[in-house]
Order: sequence, then structure tokens, then C-alpha cells
Amino acid sequence: MQPSEKRKFGRTGLDVTAFAFGTAPIGNFLREMEDEVADDMIRHAWDAGVRFYDTAPMYGHGLAELRLGHALRWKARDAFVLASKVGRVLHAARRSEIDFAPWSNAAPNRMAFDYSYDGTMRSFEDSLQRLGLERIDMLFIHDIDRFTQGDAQPELFAQAMDGCWRALERLRSEGVVKAIGVGVNEWEVCHQALTMRDFDCFLLAGRYTLLEQDALDAFLPLCEARGAAVLVGGGFNSGILATGAVPGAKYNYAPAPPEIMERVARIEGVCREHDVPLPAAALQFVVAHPAIPSFCAGTRTVEQLEQNLKWFSHPIPAEFWADLKRHGLLRENAPTP
Repeated sequence: MQPSEKRKFGRTGLDVTAFAFGTAPIGNFLREMEDEVADDMIRHAWDAGVRFYDTAPMYGHGLAELRLGHALRWKARDAFVLASKVGRVLHAARRSEIDFAPWSNAAPNRMAFDYSYDGTMRSFEDSLQRLGLERIDMLFIHDIDRFTQGDAQPELFAQAMDGCWRALERLRSEGVVKAIGVGVNEWEVCHQALTMRDFDCFLLAGRYTLLEQDALDAFLPLCEARGAAVLVGGGFNSGILATGAVPGAKYNYAPAPPEIMERVARIEGVCREHDVPLPAAALQFVVAHPAIPSFCAGTRTVEQLEQNLKWFSHPIPAEFWADLKRHGLLRENAPTP
């Protein structure tokens, strides 16, 4: 499997690379990154054939969009696919008045949720200005899940299905963007949105992995039936599928519970039998599903990016996947490479 392999992105008419460059880290997530490092990573991804880039106003309060646009400014615009998000509006403010957490020294903008029609249009136009590029190809409604919104989720979801939907459907119908969808941390929210509205695509963080395949029950079959494409991020379940079952391993941003540690240790045993790196299996499993043309990963260094690209193309024998299923470590109906 090659990171630069071109795949059809559902019914949208877009062709994307199997590996997508995620930009949360270049928004100074958790710690600062020098401009030169961000630029080098984007350049390295480009040189490796990556032509799909995902960003958001949230990432660094606009900093990720600023950096990504700078790095792509003089590339042929038809040579790459660009996704961003709506649902937050940024307002310029003094740095001393901004709570940047979990971002570190990000762009000087306050963020506010806004899932209205007007807020969606403003978010889109502002993103175009920050990127400095002629168009954005796809837009996701960002963070209308319980993970982000808690008890307010039902109300904000309803707002988004009205205001955001009307704005995005207009942008799509007028040909301003080619694809519209939802970007969240829960497949159930994606499924609900697809049953209600005619979305083209979804960005799903961490809910279809070697450890989690419940999305096979209803959401992914519906995507196949409707021609909706899914861009998956968080394929390592926030850490443990990259590090293995080591002390302190993280699962969904918290210490991995004993049952997850035990399951990952068993998967690692099968990996050793076939000389397959665990992270390589985690990355390649995700994009084996016919509704998932691309996997999105963000990195902090060129070295991390190079490692991800190597894992993505590491040869994995078919017997490896068969053994995972034989040991009950992978659902029988889960597509494999």
C-alpha cells in the first residue's frame, strides 16, 4: 500500500491520496512548533506524493490554516485536495486575553462555536482568507459530538443540521465546494447526520481501528450504500496502537485499561509471528474498508512523518489478517488489505 496511491473519494468526483496530511500539530497542539519545522513537514509530505491536506480554524486558533496555506501557496491548485471545517468563528484579540489551551502560543484569535447559517458562511470565507488559496474542496461540520459538547450536544447538533447544512448545501449546489460532511469523534453522530441529510463525506477520529469496529454495524454499510466517503484519523487510538502495550500506554487519551492492554499484547504476538510492525497494521487496516479511501495523520517532526509513511507501505502478508481473525482479535466481517 503506497501513501501516494490515488483513490476515488466516494461520489464527490475528487481523487485523494491514501495518506492525508493532518495539520493539528502545526497549530501548536500542546507545544510550540517552529514555522520552519511545519514548512519542512508539509514539503516532505508533498515530495512523498501526499496530495490530501486536512485543516480547521480550531487548529491553533487559525495558525494551522495560515501555515498550510503558506506552504501550498505556489503549488498548482488542481494538484491537491484541501479540506477544512466550519462550526467555529474566530475573532482577533490580544494574546493576553486568550485562553489558548490545549494550543501553545497560537494565532491571536478568540474562538466561539457558531453553527448558524451566517456563522458557517463567515467561517468558510475566513478560512479562505487565512489559507490564501483560491478554493477549499471539502468542508466538515466540526465537533457536534458528545465528546466535545457534552449535555449540549443534542441542541447544537440540531442547530448544525439546520444552519450549517443550509449554508454548506448552498456552497455545494453552487459549485463553490465539491464535498460537505461532518467531522467528529463518534461514528453514531456521523450515522445520525447521514440519515438526516445528504452528506458526501465524514471525518471520523479514532472510532474505526484495530481495536474498534462497531462502525461496521450500521454506519459504514450506510456510507457504502449512499456513496459517502470516510476520512479516518486517530488510527492509533491516541497511542497504544503505536507504542504497544507498554506501561503508561494511552487509549483514547487516558491510561489504557487492563482489557485493552491484554488485547493489544495478543495482537502484538501475532505481529511478531509475521514480522509486522503493530503501527503498520493499524494504519493499513483502516484504509482496507471500501468506504474509507484515506487515512489522516498529523506529526510533529519530519522523522515521525517519514516513519508513518514507511509503516503505511510496509508489506503485510494476507496470513497475518487471517490469524488475527482466527484468534478473535478482528471481526470476521472487517475488510482487510
